[in-house]
Amino acid sequence: MSETPPPPQPAAGRGDVALVLSGGGARSAYQVGMLRHLARRFPDLSFPIITGVSAGAINASLLAAHPGSLADAAETLTELWANLEAEDVFHARGSLLGRVARWGVRLVSGGSRFGPQLRSMVDTSPLDRLLRGALQVNDEGEILGVQRNLERGRLKAAAVTTLNFATGQTVTWVQGRQIEGWERSNRKSAACRLNVSHVMASAALPLFFPAVRIGRDWHGDGGIRLAAPLSPALHLGARRILAVSTRYRRTAAEEERPEIAGYPPPAQILGHLMKAVFLDMLDEDVARMERFNDLLCELPPDQRRGMQPTEILALRPSVDLGTLARDYEPKLPGMFRFLTRSLGTRETKSPDFISLLMFQPDYLRRLIEIGEADAEARADELAELLSGDEIC
Repeated sequence: MSETPPPPQPAAGRGDVALVLSGGGARSAYQVGMLRHLARRFPDLSFPIITGVSAGAINASLLAAHPGSLADAAETLTELWANLEAEDVFHARGSLLGRVARWGVRLVSGGSRFGPQLRSMVDTSPLDRLLRGALQVNDEGEILGVQRNLERGRLKAAAVTTLNFATGQTVTWVQGRQIEGWERSNRKSAACRLNVSHVMASAALPLFFPAVRIGRDWHGDGGIRLAAPLSPALHLGARRILAVSTRYRRTAAEEERPEIAGYPPPAQILGHLMKAVFLDMLDEDVARMERFNDLLCELPPDQRRGMQPTEILALRPSVDLGTLARDYEPKLPGMFRFLTRSLGTRETKSPDFISLLMFQPDYLRRLIEIGEADAEARADELAELLSGDEIC
């Protein structure tokens, strides 16, 4: 009886492979399922370049800092996400109602200096404590494992992206080996030792989570103005990119099907805004790269002016994670559920807004399962990206 051949291992000499993790709040648990599949199929796999934005920065930083194998890192992430509750991320009970009341007072204060001074809807100190424990940091908050993996040669660069609210610039914070910085219109890189503050800022949902001070300025969610999510990986030298989106690609029939009846409630409008900021940009950037690759492949190598195609594979949910969140909404903390329902989350078939904040263990575990199944369904494409032939 012939033995089943082992799965192909990543090929050497085909350029650095990058893992790009997008945002999406609680939806980022989906990324963990994909990593679990990769760890099982490619036990020796490592990503020399890891980038993340928004909640994807949490997964990216833990991967970049983890001392063990991909399987060990995936298991750590699974344990983190599968047991996560809203109270582990933000204070969701009495303080939430008080903050809402104070926001109301501020809105009618006319800018009076006697009005309440507020920075966000919730207090995210629980998330800060959680990350400091999970990431193994020193007293200054530096993520120690990143430098260790750089010194061991397992990692070339790790990066997370924030938005500088003072200047409007998108800043990609990079810790790496022999990395050249870059600066483009409204976006730039900054060399650093990655810190919990960078991760907290990158994951700071606008208005809902507080901005984080880095240096002299206040920074927030890096997905807000990140028009080219693949750009950091390309600047860091990636020739192959595995991008993980948390956006479900609807069919033509689904696109035409209304999600609400009547006038759109605030939750529906917020959902579209959140998708535009955190979910749509990655798909658009992937489409641009695929078109660029097609153009390059039509040219002889000596006419490409030094440019080379970059292999790209985007993994997306096979299930609408917003629609799925509706099934788990009744289990949210009571006061939080009351406030979100007041925005009309029960009036839409796909409450995308609430899915970003659905830090419920049962919902998060379901996302991990979906991510693992989706990666399994595209196992051949993943194997081709990691060990196949050049695209042209």
